[in-house]
Amino acid sequence: MAELRTAHTADLDPVTLQAARALLEEVFDGDLAETDWEHALGGVHALVWDGPALIGHGSVIQRRLLHQGRALRAGYVEAVAVRADRQGQGHGAALMGALERVLRGAYDLGALGSSAEGAGFYAARGWKLWQGPSSASRRTAFGGPRRRTAACMCSSWRSRWTCPAS
Repeated sequence: MAELRTAHTADLDPVTLQAARALLEEVFDGDLAETDWEHALGGVHALVWDGPALIGHGSVIQRRLLHQGRALRAGYVEAVAVRADRQGQGHGAALMGALERVLRGAYDLGALGSSAEGAGFYAARGWKLWQGPSSASRRTAFGGPRRRTAACMCSSWRSRWTCPAS
């Protein structure tokens, strides 16, 4: 029976962090850049364990999104993955449920980048496709190309702001 746990990055031991990174490498078929891993750290992680095996991971990291001149406290969902042989069994929904609980309690809105394959999963959970322009403003010590996502999605958690989506 699978068990869902949540913890901040600071509370995860090196073995758990290595298991999470290995899972992401496996699920993303080796297409996990160092920056992708770094972006998944520093927030709250949701981890699905089946005995000693980590079968699912996702995290929420605090970001600041600027919209119409206003800075919004955003929880950005990163590194959501479920081992291929365990997909379709509700583990992804359990991960997102835990992460969405964090978003509802701590942020003005949630945001994530999705592959074309994953967009339907998030849409079914109430996430909406971002309809406006988007860009990133950051300094980085990491080189290399930036990965493009098929969809930038958002979800409003607090009534004082509405996601500009269809």
